[in-house]
Amino acid sequence: MKIEMLNISKSFGSNRVLNDVNLAVDSGEVHALMGENGAGKSTLMNVLTGLFPASGGRIVIDGQERTFGNPQEAELFGISFIHQEMNAWPDMSVLENLFLGREIKHRDGLLDNKAMKEQAEVAFHRLGVSIPLDATMGSLSIGQQQMIEIAKSFLSHLQILIMDEPTAALTERETGRLFDVIRTLKKQGVGIVYISHRMEEIFTISDLVTVMRDGRVIDTEPTQDTNVDELVHKMVGRAITDYYPRKNTPIGDVVFEVSHLTSRDNRFTDVSFTVRAGEIVAFSGLMGAGRTEVMRAVFGIDKPRSGSVRLNGRLLKIHKPADAIRHGIGFLTEDRKDEGLILDFSIRENITLPSTRTFIRRGFYDTKAAASFVRDLIRRFTVKATSDEQLAGDLSGGNQQKVVLAKWVGISPKVLILDEPTKGVDVGAKREIYELINGLAGKGVPIIMVSSDLPEVLGISDRIIVMHEGRIAGQMQGKEATQEKVMQLATMGE
Repeated sequence: MKIEMLNISKSFGSNRVLNDVNLAVDSGEVHALMGENGAGKSTLMNVLTGLFPASGGRIVIDGQERTFGNPQEAELFGISFIHQEMNAWPDMSVLENLFLGREIKHRDGLLDNKAMKEQAEVAFHRLGVSIPLDATMGSLSIGQQQMIEIAKSFLSHLQILIMDEPTAALTERETGRLFDVIRTLKKQGVGIVYISHRMEEIFTISDLVTVMRDGRVIDTEPTQDTNVDELVHKMVGRAITDYYPRKNTPIGDVVFEVSHLTSRDNRFTDVSFTVRAGEIVAFSGLMGAGRTEVMRAVFGIDKPRSGSVRLNGRLLKIHKPADAIRHGIGFLTEDRKDEGLILDFSIRENITLPSTRTFIRRGFYDTKAAASFVRDLIRRFTVKATSDEQLAGDLSGGNQQKVVLAKWVGISPKVLILDEPTKGVDVGAKREIYELINGLAGKGVPIIMVSSDLPEVLGISDRIIVMHEGRIAGQMQGKEATQEKVMQLATMGE
């Protein structure tokens, strides 16, 4: 199958998000699509698959002009789009999820479970995966759920597969498995559009790379003919010579102290650490090492079995997140869409959520003061939005992350915990977030950062704490750290 998108434009009201875009996708090739958040990548694919109608231009497939009324039509035609947020029903079985909305039935209307199982097993065999069909989706890893999404595509004679940030929540092993599957699909003649911000993945898996910026295609060329610096320049319109801005502020005395923290379910045991004023301490380790679980316990989301938390030497009693917020602890969670934001709330409502009490004047909410407070944070964090009344769900990933960060900066935090602060964020927005983090540290705020991005850990932290199987395996100063040292502790422990 050969797809040509010719002079595609798309507007939402007066906002033009795609402008005369041309893109070609062929069977048997991996075509990477890159660009900053909001560049138009996902919107372009949503136009292709019929979620949005184009405002202008044509789609030509194998020489014939064609449009789809909805994604289901596109899928039946052989074009499948696996979104970053997978649409799975956790309490239903694998088989039920595979055939939801496309059930095979006998003439009497009863489900033909035998036929569905046979088709599912053929799809799994083609992928080279083995997943019990009676298992519930919620019991599977994100990587396994993703394989099931791909298997769904096979049920409709897959010819073109679109993947949006497919490795955002995968372990290193699951990412390797996904790449093996992509190579297999490529050999079988499937064309793949691969949307990602991760440079190393683009150079590992893609044949062609197209860069978009501000709703336009900047360039398309063979991946082997370009390099990271060129791609970054095309994406952001400028060279980023230093991906990780330097931090030259002094580190003060110990402000925050966690002692002998142990979880009720043994996901982490006897965790102790300190953070100084103006210090950025990164927690590294493999997925499942217990990093996020420690932070959830510190913030009062999960109650630990034992341990203590002190701020400026004072013992804190934290039973719930509201207690942590009252003590000045902010927590940017890994899952910004489910835990960090209320997507159908405005930017203003999201930013003021944890600091609402500060705008109560004589028993009344001071709307004018809140609006001024929010506008100042939007300006300070360079959030790209039409107004502070724009819904958080309508923002790009990078701007959503800035809103969550602004929300916690708005409480004037005494300690700030950041869990995967640049996950799913483009290279330009990453740089801005790093500068914001450095700015907070420069004002003496202790920063705790959980990150699976090793270059990020090495590039921005003053000190690195490595966890292995629920325990602290070791720590080192940022200047002394290398990827090899961190990975050795992460994989082997002390």
